[in-house]
Amino acid sequence: MKEKFETLFSVKSSLISLYIALTFPIAFISSDQLKIPSLFFFILGLFLISNITSDYVETCEKKITYKTSFFSKVLGKKNWEIFWEEIKFIKSFPTSQGSKVFYFIDGKGKGFLVPQRIENFDNFLGKIEEKTNIKTESINYLSPLWTYKLLTILSVLMLVGEISLFLL
Repeated sequence: MKEKFETLFSVKSSLISLYIALTFPIAFISSDQLKIPSLFFFILGLFLISNITSDYVETCEKKITYKTSFFSKVLGKKNWEIFWEEIKFIKSFPTSQGSKVFYFIDGKGKGFLVPQRIENFDNFLGKIEEKTNIKTESINYLSPLWTYKLLTILSVLMLVGEISLFLL
């Protein structure tokens, strides 16, 4: 049975709301001749940011597949898949922010980034343990979930402040 694990809603909403808060006012403060192009590029950017936050993971009885959008591929992200029996271990690496990223390592030493910003993450980790017999208790979300929620709230507050200043 195939299972699909999409990017966390809080990750999507934080990135999209920050984009809107930072770029939406440009259409209002630009000169008259640049208002239409500003609005066009705002909408284009909104489409792109929505598209690149649509990556997802699929699992089935035989493998894990990571799928990216067309625009993510253009920006350098790649689709990948690895069969359960090819996963020999999971290796962690520290990040500069103090958390850890994890990689599935296959028999040839090739690494595949473990997705750490997906919905139903505990279910995904359970599937990894079930199919590989590798313990996953040390794997967690890349960043605490409250950071995404806080970024969304601050972005919305910033947008509300910007709109209220334009209306005054």
